[in-house]
Amino acid sequence: MEEERECERKKGGGKNRNGKAGNGNGNDPAPTNKILFSLKIGFFAGVFWGLIRWLATGLNLTNVHQAFLLDPFVPRSYLAGFYWQLAGWGMFILMSMLAAVVYVAALGRLGGPWPGFWFGALWWALCYAWLGPLVGTVPPLREIGWSSIATDFCLFLAWGLFIGYSIAFELHDESGREPTANGRGDSPQPAS
Repeated sequence: MEEERECERKKGGGKNRNGKAGNGNGNDPAPTNKILFSLKIGFFAGVFWGLIRWLATGLNLTNVHQAFLLDPFVPRSYLAGFYWQLAGWGMFILMSMLAAVVYVAALGRLGGPWPGFWFGALWWALCYAWLGPLVGTVPPLREIGWSSIATDFCLFLAWGLFIGYSIAFELHDESGREPTANGRGDSPQPAS
């Protein structure tokens, strides 16, 4: 039995000294848990892009208030208050976490930035063009104005790109696409 383990270790299979699958040299990272990683990416996407969206709202670049996801549940006149805006940011974080899990389930096999870009466009269409006006979270597109449409569309593109490319980078080892001195793409080039 011990000989089989030693043979497995020399071949590059089996478990490393930490008991995890790998090539036996003890330097292999544990495989990424896709769901937990997507929840973490979604959380940080919601925190960062929710703050950027809040700034855009504060600068009057968009007429859709920060707490738009709470609009069906709370009278619109309440949503202008600070605590409701904070609650809206929390809802944006939760929406981002849900979106990241959906991304892993639907597009997790795809690499590169483009799936995330289109994913953000799809979420914008869902929130602003179809489901949002249907349930009352946002006014119809003809009422919110071009400035709000352009601002929120660009924010959702960047938000989707953040989620999609972060997940693709981790799950598909996108660092292997970086150019190297020897041209093989094994590791990034040093800064010059």
